[in-house]
Amino acid sequence: MIATAALMLAAILALAGQELSLSTNLADYVALGTMNMEATYGFARHWSVNAGVKYNSFSFGEGEKAVQLRQRAVSAGARFWPWHIYSGWWMGAKLQYQEFNEGGLVSPETSEGDRYGTGLAAGYSRMLGKHFNLDLGLGLWAGYSVYTTYACQVCGRKVDSGSRFFVLPNDVILGINYIF
Repeated sequence: MIATAALMLAAILALAGQELSLSTNLADYVALGTMNMEATYGFARHWSVNAGVKYNSFSFGEGEKAVQLRQRAVSAGARFWPWHIYSGWWMGAKLQYQEFNEGGLVSPETSEGDRYGTGLAAGYSRMLGKHFNLDLGLGLWAGYSVYTTYACQVCGRKVDSGSRFFVLPNDVILGINYIF
């Protein structure tokens, strides 16, 4: 999965010009250290496509008191820019896959599994200089989740398992973009 994302990123980086940007979402780092990167290519005045990865392998604490929001996620999508790419308001949609293991935040229970879905987001991109932008935005995603829930992170006692549809907040965006 990470190799596929790296290949997609390399393909996008092969495209030259002012249409390419790399960004990271600072708000994801606050979410227990989730590392992330997104590459965007503007192929028309009002349209761009993007591919992103998120990775978090951190657990904080020991045993049953550990807190974790671990994930590996990949996404691909498009944004519409009413004014011009990388400038002003935008609306976007994407497809996303996430492998997750989260728990300890509000109870000792932990869940792990896979999520597949589509997301919608909107925001504003403020130009800070010739090559830097600040992105602000919010997004939701909905889809299908296959999961297993355990009573605690170390006991291994299954509480629930199955699959279900979900709607979750996906992105709180406070991003820094570098535009080539």
